[in-house]
Amino acid sequence: MVERLRLSQANRKRIENIDSCFGTQGETLWTEGRVLVGEGVLMKACRKKPKPRQFFLFNDLLVYGSILISKKRYHKQRIIPLEQVQLQDIKDDGNIKHAWQIMTRGKSFTVYAATEMEKQEWMLHINRCVQEVIKNGKRPASEHAAVWIPDSEAPECMCCHASTFTVLNRRHHCRNCGNVVCGGCSTHRLLLPVSKHPVRVCDTCYNKRCNSNEISVPVPSTAKTDYTHFETDESEEEDGEDKPVEDNQTTFYGSTEPSTSTTL
Repeated sequence: MVERLRLSQANRKRIENIDSCFGTQGETLWTEGRVLVGEGVLMKACRKKPKPRQFFLFNDLLVYGSILISKKRYHKQRIIPLEQVQLQDIKDDGNIKHAWQIMTRGKSFTVYAATEMEKQEWMLHINRCVQEVIKNGKRPASEHAAVWIPDSEAPECMCCHASTFTVLNRRHHCRNCGNVVCGGCSTHRLLLPVSKHPVRVCDTCYNKRCNSNEISVPVPSTAKTDYTHFETDESEEEDGEDKPVEDNQTTFYGSTEPSTSTTL
C-alpha cells in the first residue's frame, strides 16, 4: 500500500493540504518518500476531559493537532517519530470504550475511537508502520513516558493521601509515574531517560531512584530533524474552548473500505 502511494500525485496533494491547514505554526510535513497512510479524529485524554484531535498517520510519523476549523485549520502540531511508538490496548470497562494508549519517549496518552472497528484499524495501521520503520533500520525507543492520570480521578494527592485539591492547592503530575500529587510531594526534579532537562517527580519516585541509583541521562538524538522535544508541560492541555467537529470520518488510504466514525 505504501509503495503504491509513495510516488502518487494524490499523496503529495494530501500532505501539502495538511501543511496548509497547520500554516506557519507547524513543521513542514511534505518530503520525498513520505506517505499519508490515514487520517481522522480521535478523542485524546487530556488533564480535565477527553478532547477531539485530528490525527495523521504517515509511514514514518504520527502527527496530531487541535482543531480550529474542521478540515481547514489546525494548531498545536505534535510530531512523533514512529520508532518511538508503542501501543497498549485498553479493554472496555464501563464508560471507557474503544480506547488504547500511545506510548512515546516524550509523552504517552490515551485515545478513544468512535467504534471498535475504527480502533482496531488505527492500531493495525500504526503497528504495521512502526514495524516497517524498524525493519528499515530505525532504532526503537527503549523507554516511554508515563501516562498521566486524569485530574478527575484524583481528588486527593496520590502520594501523601492527606492533601485534598482545591483552587489554591493545585494538582501536579509526576513525570516518572504519571500520578497526580500535591506541591509538597513533588518538590524534586530528576533527569529521566525520556527527558532532556530535569522534570518534576513525586517524592516516591525520587526516593526510589535515589536509593537504587537509577537516575539516568537522556540518549542524544542523531536525527537530522529532532522531533524528540515533545512538550510535557501541564499547560499543553489548556487549549480553551473546544471547536465543533463537523466531520469525524477516518480514512486509510489504499484500503478498500475506509472506516467512518460517528461524532463522539
